[in-house]
Amino acid sequence: MKTSKTLTFFTPKISSGNGAILVDVGIAAGFPSPADDFRETRISLDDELIQNKDATFFAKVKGQSMINAGLDDDDLLVIDRSLEPTNNKIAVCFLDGEFTVKRLRVEKNEVWLQPENPNYPVIKITEENDFMIWGIVTSVIKKV
Repeated sequence: MKTSKTLTFFTPKISSGNGAILVDVGIAAGFPSPADDFRETRISLDDELIQNKDATFFAKVKGQSMINAGLDDDDLLVIDRSLEPTNNKIAVCFLDGEFTVKRLRVEKNEVWLQPENPNYPVIKITEENDFMIWGIVTSVIKKV
């Protein structure tokens, strides 16, 4: 486990269980139908959320810079290091000795890290920065 000011990293455990039970009927937000039959199936969140186990990590968000993208303090991010970073993706980046999570803005030969909270500044990446795109966020897990 690695911790920085903005993220705490974890590696996935190899799951040996059968997964949790999935009730595959849809959850009604209105009136439930008593006629709905349901079937139980086992589902593995590893299979649903992780495409490449060897390149996938988890990190907990610290801070508020990405709240308008739905990333809140203490949310758990699923990060895939094998995916190609492209414009508009949300990425975990290493910038000048610290990890951060921001939206990538790429135009021509310029890169910006765009927060999703107007109270935080856009960061323009220059040659003076120690910068690396560490991985791409593929999912977010929230507690309710």
